[in-house]
Amino acid sequence: MQHQSLYLRAMQLNELTAISPVDGRYRNKTSALANYFSEYALIRYRVLVEVRYLLALSREIPAASGLQNHTRELNEIVKNFSLTDAEQIKATEKVTNHDVKAVEYFVKAKLDELKLSQYKEFVHFGLTSQDINNTAIPLSIKDFFNEALFPAIEKLIAQIAHLANEWLEIPMLAHTHGQPASPTRLGKEIYVFVERLQKQLEELKRIPHAAKFGGATGNFNAHAVAYVNHNWISFADNFVNEDLGLSRSQFTTQIEHYDFLAAQMDAIKRINNILIDLSRDFWMYISMEYFKQKVNKNEVGSSAMPHKVNPIDFENAEGNLGVANALFEHFAAKLPISRLQRDLTDSTVLRNVGVPLAHVFISIASLEKGLGKLLLNETKLNADLEANWAVVAEAIQTILRRENYPNPYEKLKELTRGNTGITKQSIQEFIENLDVKPYIKKELSSITPFNYTGI
Repeated sequence: MQHQSLYLRAMQLNELTAISPVDGRYRNKTSALANYFSEYALIRYRVLVEVRYLLALSREIPAASGLQNHTRELNEIVKNFSLTDAEQIKATEKVTNHDVKAVEYFVKAKLDELKLSQYKEFVHFGLTSQDINNTAIPLSIKDFFNEALFPAIEKLIAQIAHLANEWLEIPMLAHTHGQPASPTRLGKEIYVFVERLQKQLEELKRIPHAAKFGGATGNFNAHAVAYVNHNWISFADNFVNEDLGLSRSQFTTQIEHYDFLAAQMDAIKRINNILIDLSRDFWMYISMEYFKQKVNKNEVGSSAMPHKVNPIDFENAEGNLGVANALFEHFAAKLPISRLQRDLTDSTVLRNVGVPLAHVFISIASLEKGLGKLLLNETKLNADLEANWAVVAEAIQTILRRENYPNPYEKLKELTRGNTGITKQSIQEFIENLDVKPYIKKELSSITPFNYTGI
């Protein structure tokens, strides 16, 4: 019974007691995400939208116009928003059992403090909760993308491009279907990932951050009945698109339809897939001894095998990217679907939007570390090329085709296919026995696994 009580005792949250490794083991890599996706951050973004909406109304509604003289004080509600303010809102939520209503009451209380009580009822005027949530959340995602995710991906791309350029001219035996294939260059193979990542990042940046803003069922019912002649559509477009820097969806139910958010998640998933591909390739190159890894003498590679230096950074990245993709896949499939004008399933899902993004951040940090530990092993690269002279068969038969030599492919196939004993000497002997002019033999003899790397 005494042992059981240890598990029942409430524990203070820290990196060792967090349930999710995102907030525990990997907190040092993910702490910046708290500025965008924590409960505190969500509340702060809600307050931001409420205050900016109030200021937007002050420019449109004569009865609220007096607030324009207090723009600085109202903006400071957001600027100075503290953890204590968020805790106050959470305390109110325990009474209201409604998170956005608690934010509304907080902003109203601030107006009381500023002696602006006569404008209190313009806070959250004509809105439903999702007008706040469906602007606050995409705004937090937009800020995270621009301030954290895009710079992190661009930094990783730059690191990969630097390695690609450094090793651009290093010849390497290619492997297709896991078998030796026409030689390539190490740097070019790495540039494949640079181009793929750059193009998919551009695609992600082009997707709008869509937002819903239109009242209880998207029709401005309350707004229109209060101010019949006001152009609320124009007002909302200007508020969402200009004030908040989002993209207002014109026809909605109570909630944003999340199609563009799903597209963003699918785009990140494609980037993740490229990074998984990169992680596995470098894992294989390390396994093939094309790379060694810098050793930290204080680290342990295995609890049993003292010699091991494992490619754990690439394994960590692959694992976290897989977790992220599983969540993105669910979000992208679930969020655009809602029963009739709205059900609540989107709410609990959106509260987790920072989780897969945190796993992406963990992966990027692991990849940066893993790439930084690579040491090129040219001895092994050259040994593999020297051991696979059969790969020049493609070059020889192609030149012979150019010269209209009879059945060149078949002759090279007979020489090389399944023959593991092909060497420089056996290739030279084959060339010497060809019935071609001397300058053709010289051309063929100049081809080696080290220079047959294309353009």
